[in-house]
Amino acid sequence: MTAKIISSINLKGGVGKTALAVNLAAYSAKKGKKTLLIDLDPQTNASFSCIGVKEWGKTVASNGSVADLLGARKHTSAEGTVKNPSEVIIKNAMEGIDLIPSHIDLFTVDLDLAGATSRETRLRRALKDIISEYDVIICDCPPNLTIPTQNALALSTHYVVPVSLDFLSAIGVGLLIKRVNEFCDDLEHTLTNAGIVISRVGRPAVHREETESTLRNQFKKLVLRNKISERVAVTQSAQNRKSIFLSNDGDAINAFTSVCDEIFKNAGVA
Repeated sequence: MTAKIISSINLKGGVGKTALAVNLAAYSAKKGKKTLLIDLDPQTNASFSCIGVKEWGKTVASNGSVADLLGARKHTSAEGTVKNPSEVIIKNAMEGIDLIPSHIDLFTVDLDLAGATSRETRLRRALKDIISEYDVIICDCPPNLTIPTQNALALSTHYVVPVSLDFLSAIGVGLLIKRVNEFCDDLEHTLTNAGIVISRVGRPAVHREETESTLRNQFKKLVLRNKISERVAVTQSAQNRKSIFLSNDGDAINAFTSVCDEIFKNAGVA
């Protein structure tokens, strides 16, 4: 089958974007799918969730990161060469998940590639020979629409939008979807929204109920039925470099399972 490539994106941080990406990849691996997780956020939280800070430091120093695949670090090499994906991919980084780690260099990638041609499709071109090796590829993006996110979208077949029930997080969803559609139109690239995920749900409050009602009225079936609550187990799992599915929190496991199942169904993952 053709790989399903799903990006987790939002214009705002702190909405559970990385937790969703990492655990969606873990869910995919648990389903027996050959899975690749690509960390495109310079904060590198998805990478840390898989291999830890110390291992990440050693690995990217010797093998490189997604910044190398984008060509953002050519200035550090005397030859000015771009690394091969097979060098950068960390096999079985976590629970059957292969990982392309991120790097702090992505903070300045827009400046590094300011004059580069076709800079939005560099990742797609870098990975064209290895995409067929995977059933599912998950991209964790930074909270913006800069070059790393654009490269993820140009590579992807689908995207999901995790959103917390606060005013600023929710108000940007319409703008985000509009900008994604415009970007894809410019590239003549087909990309399908696989769902808006209500995430990091806290205690019941009037403003949260109103925000959820507004989201569901505005975006209808795009908003997934299932939600992800704010739980300590999510943070602890990331710190322990394990997925939520290996935690002792049955409610968290059930929530992520239900959400991931909906996303896979919307994305057509068999």
